[in-house]
Amino acid sequence: MKRSLPLLLLSLVATPVAARQVDIYDSGGPISPEQASFDVTFYDLAITVDPETRTIEGTGTTVARIVNPTATIVLDLDTLLTVSEVVSVQEGNARALTWNRQAGKLRIDLGRTAGAGETVTVRVAYGGAPRVAPYPPWDGGFVWRTTQSGDPWIATANQGEGPDVWWPAKDHVSDKPDSMAIHVTVPEPLVVATNGRLRNVVDNGNGARTYNWFVSTPISAYNVALNIAPYVVLEAEHQSVTGERFPVVFYVLPEDEARGRELLPEILEHLAFFEEYFGPYPFRADKYGVAQTPHLGMEHQTIIAYGANFNPGAMTGGRNWGFDALHHHELAHEWFGNVMTNADWKDMWLHEGFGTYTQALYAERLGGEELYRAYMADQRRGMANRYPVAPRESRTSGQIYFDAGGDIYGKGAWVLHTLRYLIGDNALLLAMRRLVYPDAALERVTNGSHVHFATTDDFQRIAEEISGRDLGWFFEVYVRQPELPRLVAERNGTTLRIGWEVPGGLPFPMPVEVFIDGDIRKAEVPAGGFATMEVPENAAVAVDPNDWILKASTSSNLVPSS
Repeated sequence: MKRSLPLLLLSLVATPVAARQVDIYDSGGPISPEQASFDVTFYDLAITVDPETRTIEGTGTTVARIVNPTATIVLDLDTLLTVSEVVSVQEGNARALTWNRQAGKLRIDLGRTAGAGETVTVRVAYGGAPRVAPYPPWDGGFVWRTTQSGDPWIATANQGEGPDVWWPAKDHVSDKPDSMAIHVTVPEPLVVATNGRLRNVVDNGNGARTYNWFVSTPISAYNVALNIAPYVVLEAEHQSVTGERFPVVFYVLPEDEARGRELLPEILEHLAFFEEYFGPYPFRADKYGVAQTPHLGMEHQTIIAYGANFNPGAMTGGRNWGFDALHHHELAHEWFGNVMTNADWKDMWLHEGFGTYTQALYAERLGGEELYRAYMADQRRGMANRYPVAPRESRTSGQIYFDAGGDIYGKGAWVLHTLRYLIGDNALLLAMRRLVYPDAALERVTNGSHVHFATTDDFQRIAEEISGRDLGWFFEVYVRQPELPRLVAERNGTTLRIGWEVPGGLPFPMPVEVFIDGDIRKAEVPAGGFATMEVPENAAVAVDPNDWILKASTSSNLVPSS
């Protein structure tokens, strides 16, 4: 989900947090025992989209492996959509099932208790006018627009709300099918761009065509997306660091074909950057796709939504950092979000903070240390420090955005910036890479075995193993509670005294760089104590001169004694 903090907070603050916890347009949180009783292994979604009536109709088939014995399968589906039939499918035979709806839950009675290890298949026929996104992508649903020529331009955006705003699914971030088939029927000459690899397009002989797509690797249900328009399809190939070649496809509006062709080389450059830093593009078996959308953007796996209108500063407050920041950020999520996914939305900073920090790294690649530091300074704007970046308690998507808001982006990036200072460039980059690919051997696979879930504790463990340092104190202060530490520096004659004021008295042995007459020394500050060093009587002194450390402010008296 994309950052536009003032508007984002307007969208969320309007709804009290208590309401967000039970809202059918929220996603995740503690999983119910009924939904925990099964694991989805495959979805088959067949949907017809009618731009004229702004309605959809189709079937959603769920194949699930039973984890704990259950007689009930509970899926999620928006109450705006009508269910006409639910059947059990076994060996090609369909049997009608009874079902009922409670708020946004579709409770399906299997007619028996399915045992652990069994596989059950249920197919839901449904349709209607889906929720229109009030403010996409932050408040999502279907987006119905038209192109300059008056043709339909349609997209879905539903990270925060979940997939159930337009198709029946298990709406929980902790469950991914192993693969998925997507069949979308639209009027000619519209083109459908969605996840996975296009298998074929069938002319139905009635003025409509069906696009048949297949996703060959696990995918988060919220990442399934429709993009429909009279697209021009721009194609290229990228040679991965593995030596493989995979397709890169850019779906652009006809009126923007020239601008799309101009951006395509930069898209390939971004891919090369991410592969160098964080390992091979994870979904080489399918494609890397970009679809021009009428909303700002979203990280839909293998088909990211691009709505920056070819403005490189569209997601950075209008500031042009020398590259298309929106595309770069969305592409980052193929690594930080799609192949590595938070197991609970409480750890969403692993998506957004890491994705934001990769833009700083790319700025550094393009413009050196000066541009990197300028980008990081820009990320300090709007940091609220009101709620933990990574609370330990389960959160829904709405709750984490309501609580931490933009801090999971900018503050999350700053946590990585400071960690880089503490453990070094190489250790940080390797830790980020191992969060994505825990084993280097996984970088070679395309069968989906590299897709996994991760938590903040996982990243802490990885960083500790690589750096050889205990980092519990670091994560406790920076992501488990909201307030920032304050640096205290006092100069008395030739003695400089440096320490930390830390919320709750937490240990915080953060070393501090000290500038003394052109030289930089490092003060090792003990937990709960002060470091002292001798400085020449009239020397110019500054603490943390390169602004590496995320801190509230510096309380200092560094003026030489007269």
